[in-house]
Amino acid sequence: MAERCPGCGSKILYRDGMRYLNSGDSVQRWLCRDCGYRFSDPGKSYKQCQTNTKRQVCELLTEDSKNLSATEIIRTVAGDLNPDIKGRIIEYLWHLKKQGRRPNTQLAHHKVLYRLAKHGANLSDPESVKETIANENVEESTKLQYVGIYTVFAQYFKLSWTPPIYKPIRKIPFIPTETEIDQLIAGFRKRLTTFLQILKETGARCGEVWQMNWTDLNGNILTINNPEKNSLPRQLKISDKLVSMLQSLPKKDKRIFGPCENLNNFRGNYTKKRRIIARTLCNPRIERITFHTFRHFYATMLYAKCKNILLVQQRLGHKSIDNTMIYTQLINFESDEYHTGTATTTKEAENLVQAGFEYVCTTTESIMLFRKRK
Repeated sequence: MAERCPGCGSKILYRDGMRYLNSGDSVQRWLCRDCGYRFSDPGKSYKQCQTNTKRQVCELLTEDSKNLSATEIIRTVAGDLNPDIKGRIIEYLWHLKKQGRRPNTQLAHHKVLYRLAKHGANLSDPESVKETIANENVEESTKLQYVGIYTVFAQYFKLSWTPPIYKPIRKIPFIPTETEIDQLIAGFRKRLTTFLQILKETGARCGEVWQMNWTDLNGNILTINNPEKNSLPRQLKISDKLVSMLQSLPKKDKRIFGPCENLNNFRGNYTKKRRIIARTLCNPRIERITFHTFRHFYATMLYAKCKNILLVQQRLGHKSIDNTMIYTQLINFESDEYHTGTATTTKEAENLVQAGFEYVCTTTESIMLFRKRK
């Protein structure tokens, strides 16, 4: 039995399933709760396992690991890459580490370089890389990302590289209705439901929500202290409903959603359950709602209500107004359906406004009319 994590020495370990080798043997897997390191039972040596399977014995949960080295990130690379190419990738990741690039950035660069190498590109030959990118069956925007990452790689190794030109086709992001959003949120268990409700009410990126600590919650104010993509930190007001949902979660760690799994696994569970919900409700549109769709929904709905692009920029944490324009789709909602509400007193009107209704007019009978988009 594993007694300590080989990464940090912690004794706080979880059983994390079994690994089944080609020989028919099985090996217990372990997950360290402190550092997120996942490893196989030391009862079998690394060499023994390597002779029975092509997969690595040790894997690293790169999400949420703040003190990763480039060597640790490269441990996820399979052993069938050319040693020279693997060595170059490791050296390049060390360069990114020393330049202060975040672990998520290192991981993104590693994935792209590894994919290109696996698909036949010789990373030391720019023309080979250019041909591989051209043959990739992906969107133009993805090819542009590949070009950008390899450009930095080529600059570091002083390779003569003329980047190909890819012009992504600008598309209007999918914006679901609020009813579809609420139906999706209601289909999950408490932890994921709370996570999605935060995305809906704050428009934060999923990684920003994933890193939130309990100290970031102060009454009805939620602080985003770990902004991604060079965005600005910000404070956002949340509903009493969301505060209640947050308070009902177990407080076993300083982080709201705890260290028990990485964000990729969390997203995988969401994707599987989302497919079931879409089929149950016979609504294929729900299957198109990703974590990032909530951000587009939030920005578009906020702009539709306030018509203040600077406010939307502040709420999203953007430093440039150009980035905000990508998220705020100027959609004509005139033909959309609405929920309606009426109020005869100030208190009733206040309750409707808190519930998301907007004031329309006051009738001759002194009845205030409100509406809320479905």
